[in-house]
This record gives sequence, C-alpha cells and structure tokens, in this order.
Amino acid sequence: MRKLQFTVSGLLLCLSFGQVYGQSDAGRQEADLILDHATVVTMDEAYRVIENGAVVISDGLIVDIGQRDILERYEATNVLDVSGDIVMPGFVNTHTHLAMSVFRTLGEDIADRLHRYLFPLEAQFADLEMVRIGTRLGVLESIKGGTTTLVDMYYFEGAVAEVLDKAGLRGVVGETIMTFKTPDADKPSDAIQRTIDLIHQYKDHPRIFPAFAPHGPYTNSTETLREIAALSEKYDTRVTSHVAESVRESEEIAARGARSSVAYLETTGLLSSRLLIAHAILVDDADIALLKKYDVGVGHCVSANTKSAKGVAPVPAMLARGINVGLCTDGPMSGNGLSVLDELPQVGKIHKLNLADREAMPVRDIVAMATIGGARALGMEDRIGSLEVGKQADIIIIDTTAPNMTPIFDYYAALVYSALATNVKHMIVAGSVIMKDRQVLTMDEADVIQEAQDLSARIAKRLYNGGVRMDNN
Repeated sequence: MRKLQFTVSGLLLCLSFGQVYGQSDAGRQEADLILDHATVVTMDEAYRVIENGAVVISDGLIVDIGQRDILERYEATNVLDVSGDIVMPGFVNTHTHLAMSVFRTLGEDIADRLHRYLFPLEAQFADLEMVRIGTRLGVLESIKGGTTTLVDMYYFEGAVAEVLDKAGLRGVVGETIMTFKTPDADKPSDAIQRTIDLIHQYKDHPRIFPAFAPHGPYTNSTETLREIAALSEKYDTRVTSHVAESVRESEEIAARGARSSVAYLETTGLLSSRLLIAHAILVDDADIALLKKYDVGVGHCVSANTKSAKGVAPVPAMLARGINVGLCTDGPMSGNGLSVLDELPQVGKIHKLNLADREAMPVRDIVAMATIGGARALGMEDRIGSLEVGKQADIIIIDTTAPNMTPIFDYYAALVYSALATNVKHMIVAGSVIMKDRQVLTMDEADVIQEAQDLSARIAKRLYNGGVRMDNN
C-alpha cells in the first residue's frame, strides 16, 4: 500500500520501523523523510537507475541514496513507500511567463501576435492583481506537472517571487526590461531599479533568485544592454532574455549593423555564463561557437516555437558542442501549457522529423535536458538537477501503475513517450512535501482556480465589448 506514513507516537514509530526495517537502535541516524521501494532515476554523471532503492532526506538535502539496505543506518518519522514508482529530480522550466496563464487561448492563429495582440492586451490588463492571480494559477499547474524550479520573466516580479516562495518552489524571477513603457515601468531604468531592489530583498533566500530580464536584444538599446551586463557582473546575478527568436528581431539587429543577435550581444558584454537565452532558433554555426565560448545557457521551447511557426532550434548541434541546454514551456499563451513533462515527446518527435533521422535526440538526452541540463543552463548543477548526496531534495515521484505507464521496459523511454503530467503523484522541494497524491499542500487549488475564472470573466467582458484594441500598428 502506498502512503506517507506519519507516525504519531514513539510506540508507533518503533513498531513501524520494527516491521519494515527491524528494531530501532541507537546506532541509527535520524532523518526527516525516507523514500522507500523506489525506482530511482538519478540523472547523475553515470545515469544510474536504482531499482528497489531508497532516498534519505534531512535538512532539505539528500543524505543517502542507494539500494534499500542503506536504510539499516537510518530512521525517520516520515516514510513514503512508493512501491516501485519512479523517483527522479524535479523538472526545471528554463523560460516561462506564469502570469500569462489568465490569457490562455486568446489570440490564436494571428500573425505577429506578440506585437499586434499581446503587447496591447498587456497594456490594458497587466497589473499587480493580474500578475498575482495569473502567477498563482501558473504555479499550481507547474506543481501538478512536476516542475520544482522555473525561470519566470514578466512584470511585477516581486509578486511572482512572493507566490513562488509561499508555494515552496525554487525560482529565478526576471523583471522585464524594454525600451518602451511596460505595465510596471515607464522607462528601462525603472525596471532595472526594480531588479536591483529584488536582488537586495532576496540576496540570502535559499530558493528565490532575482535576475535581470531584458525582453530581447531588439527591444532594448545597446546602452541599456551594456548597463545590464555591468550590473549582472557587479551583483553576480543571472540575466535571461529572448534571443534569436524571430525574423523581425533579426531584421532589427541587422539594421544595427550586426551579423546576428548572438554576435550583437557579444558587443554589449552580455555573453557570459550568467546569461540564459530562450529560443535560440535563428542561430548558425558561428553563433553556436560564441555560445560555447562564453558558456551561455539555452532554453529550448519546442512547442511554443513550432506553434508560432518560427522554426526549430538547432539543439542537436548545440548539444554536440557541449552547450548547456534546458527545456522550457514558454508562456501559457505560447505553448499553451506549463508542463515540462508534456514537452518531452515533442522534443523527440520534432527533431527526428526536422533531421529526418530516427536516431536523433535519444530519450536519455531529452530527460537530461529537462533535469540536469536545465540546472546547468542556470548554473545550479551543484544543488539541483540530479539525485546525489549533498544536493537539494527537489524530487518528484511518477506513478508507474497508470495504464499509459504500463509496461515499462525502458525508464527513459517511458518518461519521454508515455508519461503525462497527470502521472506526477508526489513532489518534494528542499525536503518539504509540496504535493502528495496529487493534492497540492501549499496552495488552495479551488481558490486559485476561482480567482482565475473571476478575472477571466472580467477580461472577457471588456474584450467582447470592444474595450481592447488588438492592433497597435
């Protein structure tokens, strides 16, 4: 029987361990949580898969991992018997816009939607309340899909940070910076100052990491980008941006005299290991060489890129050069979901088709991008992305008894081509149980959804009454 066993007295604790592990003795180390009877997909350097294994957690960290005989050394008040389910690192979503969840399904099948539809829509509706409500909805969806770490890029990121923190997730929060007025900044310097304020506020936080987030190289001046580069070095803070995403961007960068967006960013000083770029569709071999030279991380948004008909990023070529590539969903108006797990089959299928090569993008590589690859792209591989002793206990458990997960001959293939977000059963972040039996413990799901529905009703009323101009040209 699978259940999280919370013993309530010393007698029950003794009986529990006497039945499962043998009588407790003084030589056992105390742990906070034990995951027992696990199929552990570690994603470590050796890609170990440990059947009939166990994971021991204390103080938010993994303190031991291996076959079940390691449990002879430990006792814990909380034991989660997963009965053979897959225990693996939580997914890392390297680029999204959580608050846009309240705009989901608006403006589909529109050319140049970003400029003709989304920017005018945000000018009307993107305020502090919308960001808070939309972020709560996006975080709820992310948890239920197994994402333990995400990179958000939007407005009012202070509210985003608060929601992430309260929900117990790990996140990089990037305040959007653009040349023109945005919902929370009249000019670029205002958004930059907002970021600096967040950096000071969260400088010692274990799970929230502020970042500078210039929207893109073509929506910011050279001077602004150079200032951001200097500030990111000063504060040792990450930068995230849309890069090499569209033809419109490429044309604007060409007008500035640069060969490509990546080459242009080199002149601004932004190319560094602190930079994480999303999309990277329109890059060539010379650009890939620059990304490798400066150790730039890349977020691969395959569903959003193909749905917008912008192209397929040359990720196999990037991986071959040793570039750190993670996966991302983009925003819920683009993908349209926030489940990294549901991105996995698209990554495999799109690249096989694009290269006309059945052997392209092996399943293990895809799972790696969703976990340790995303951690490396963020420079966080020392703490997340794989299950190893000393790392943060950011863990998800995938139900292997569901019809779509039966049978399993290859765990990586099952994760890529069989698993769905609904198969994520439990989630642990920094050692705390965030979701148990698909019940999110850190949020009121009904309240979150009701708030979003109420807001969407107000948005629909204004849209249907002609209150928003959808073309800013």
